[in-house]
Amino acid sequence: MTEAEQYMRRAIELAEKGRHRVMPNPLVGCVLVRDEEIVAEGWHDHLGGLHAEQMAIADAESKGISTRGATAYVTLEPCNHFGRTPPCTESLLWAGVEKIVIGAMDPNPTVRGGGCGSLDKNGVEVSHGLLREECEKQMAEFIHWCKERRPLVTLKASTDMEGRVDGPQDQPSERFSSEEAMSRAHQMRADSMAILVGVGTIVRDDPSLTVRGPIISPRDPPVRVVLDPNNRIPPNSGVMLDDQAPTLLVQSSSFDDSSDGDHVRRVVIPGPKMEVLTILEMLGDMGIQALLVEGGVETWNIFLDSGLVDRVRTCTSNASLESGGKKFDTDMTRYGMNRVSEEDVGGDTVCWWE
Repeated sequence: MTEAEQYMRRAIELAEKGRHRVMPNPLVGCVLVRDEEIVAEGWHDHLGGLHAEQMAIADAESKGISTRGATAYVTLEPCNHFGRTPPCTESLLWAGVEKIVIGAMDPNPTVRGGGCGSLDKNGVEVSHGLLREECEKQMAEFIHWCKERRPLVTLKASTDMEGRVDGPQDQPSERFSSEEAMSRAHQMRADSMAILVGVGTIVRDDPSLTVRGPIISPRDPPVRVVLDPNNRIPPNSGVMLDDQAPTLLVQSSSFDDSSDGDHVRRVVIPGPKMEVLTILEMLGDMGIQALLVEGGVETWNIFLDSGLVDRVRTCTSNASLESGGKKFDTDMTRYGMNRVSEEDVGGDTVCWWE
């Protein structure tokens, strides 16, 4: 590994410190290097906070270190526009950075190349593409949304050792995943901007569909999306009564919403069948970059059959539910996916497919 790659890899590590808290912004890390030594570090820590380059410059200032003539290694092309913070290009020019090495170019076609162009025009040496694939993987949701204008879709499915997802319908639902696997599931929720289920899951389990564990503030909590074409949702269900997160009901026609709380919104996709692409385009128009599809079996199958699922996480428990419940085949090769990892999580087998 070259020294330059070591610097960029450190920037990638730093970017992870903002995980769960920066959406819809991407994870970004930055290091400042002088005389072949990292002298300052920064990352985008939370939504509305300093960008990675600005934090690195502030870090140098706090140490009394001059940034004149430094080289900046940053995982994403610096922004050149005003948003929640001033342009990072202006901060880098003010700091006297002499050279900048970029991992990934900004995927947004309206601003792509603007940061590099501004820096180059002002005499800063610019290069890009160092560890590009690793940088892009870290900000995959942001890149996917910028290019496709719809969310990157992750499907999460859990079964018992025989492939059952539930016990008999005339009995209360039973949790069978390990505590460790459940903790991972909440991390997945924290990495999402929306969590989607079919109305059958609400009727059967009455889940809260909120993030418990990881700290995501000050960003907004994930939107709870319920596919409910025929208005079967119980008015006393958790997603209808509590306002911990917004609730979006996707329905096939208009229904009475006079008793809905302020956190509930209804949208209509007319027709007998809800097309997955239409749903995703609607969510993309709302700025949703990362969608987690949680269930149930019918919803999983509809999304998988559409060919629009980007990755799947399956969790197979070592527990065994009583026979009579629904089953789900967790072998994703039939959808053209490959298993990219497998690990034991609290006794459960967790696999990722892409």
